[in-house]
Amino acid sequence: MNLVHRIASDVRLMFRRPARLQYAALCYRYRKKQNHLELLLITSRDTGRWVIPKGWPMKGRASHAVAEREAYEEAGVKGKVHKQAIGYYMYQKGLAQGMKLPCKVHVYALEVDDLCKSFPEKGERRLEWVGCAEAAARVAEPGLKKLILDFERDWQSQHNAAPAKNAQA
Repeated sequence: MNLVHRIASDVRLMFRRPARLQYAALCYRYRKKQNHLELLLITSRDTGRWVIPKGWPMKGRASHAVAEREAYEEAGVKGKVHKQAIGYYMYQKGLAQGMKLPCKVHVYALEVDDLCKSFPEKGERRLEWVGCAEAAARVAEPGLKKLILDFERDWQSQHNAAPAKNAQA
């Protein structure tokens, strides 16, 4: 019986495909008056769950540029995209036939400075600016939740680390 389980396991491994790669933008803005960091979440077109803009690789485009393009197409935002990924997360993309495709999503931070009135997927999704804790609570993927909370922690440490000019040493 043990041999049958080993053979079955080997067959499953032979047919398992590697994760497909996608690129995403973690769109953020800082509200100075409220002293508050916000993230942009959008709904997926198929299930309506909360996600961040993401898409498949594009021939001739760098990964961070793909993330930037998806942010514009799906959410109508423009800004400064960081060229280094802040991390990645894994998820299972549901396909029309009921199958699931494993995906690895590299995430790039994008500081939003412009909201477009017209963009390709306008009206196909809901968009909401929320705090990092709220964003982490809304998204389903555990890896994305962690990335969001890590991003908030890192952002705060970079922007609040400088001591006040009149601080005592």
